[in-house]
Amino acid sequence: MTYSVKEIFKTLQGEGFYTGRAAVFCRFTGCNFWNGNNPDRINSVCKFCDTDFIGINGCNGGKFRSASLLVKEISRVWGEGDFSRYVVLTGGEPLLQLDSDLLNELHNNGFEVGVETNGSIIPPKNIDWICVSPKDLNHMVLREGNELKLVFPQDSICPDNFINMDFQHFYLQPMYSDNLSLNIDLAVDYCKKNPKWRLSLQTHKYIGIP
Repeated sequence: MTYSVKEIFKTLQGEGFYTGRAAVFCRFTGCNFWNGNNPDRINSVCKFCDTDFIGINGCNGGKFRSASLLVKEISRVWGEGDFSRYVVLTGGEPLLQLDSDLLNELHNNGFEVGVETNGSIIPPKNIDWICVSPKDLNHMVLREGNELKLVFPQDSICPDNFINMDFQHFYLQPMYSDNLSLNIDLAVDYCKKNPKWRLSLQTHKYIGIP
């Protein structure tokens, strides 16, 4: 299989359960909720997406003709040291491309593997950390995992829709928009009243790292 990758970079996880952990992010091209073109945003499932996942022209991006070639590049970006190797597969929607060959190759090279998905595709088995960020209940087939991270507020869905799903951790993440301050206040208030939920902030944006 050939993997189309927008970018690969090492940083700190900026949000959710693993905030502050060193990780290589491998961002795949393509999404099944939006084509990435701004004129089409209004008709997309995810109108508030803030990620560029079009093309293969990002840092260390490209087409990788095999799992081994892609993992070789991910390992190069990680650099020296085998302790606590962690890769986050993201997008777009990474489960459009992630397969058992890539997952096995990553594990064989000492990586713990996290996935950030919209929940519309059932993933391969043996992923180490599954974070679902739902955008539409009608498309959500993955209803269990390690972490549910809900961008908040959204017009069509609310936290009550997910509280009985089988996730270990529940996070509200204020929508990054012109109304960010209001969205933070709303999320803080909701978490205070509903302590099963915790606040997730996009700390990488606050401190200016990728």
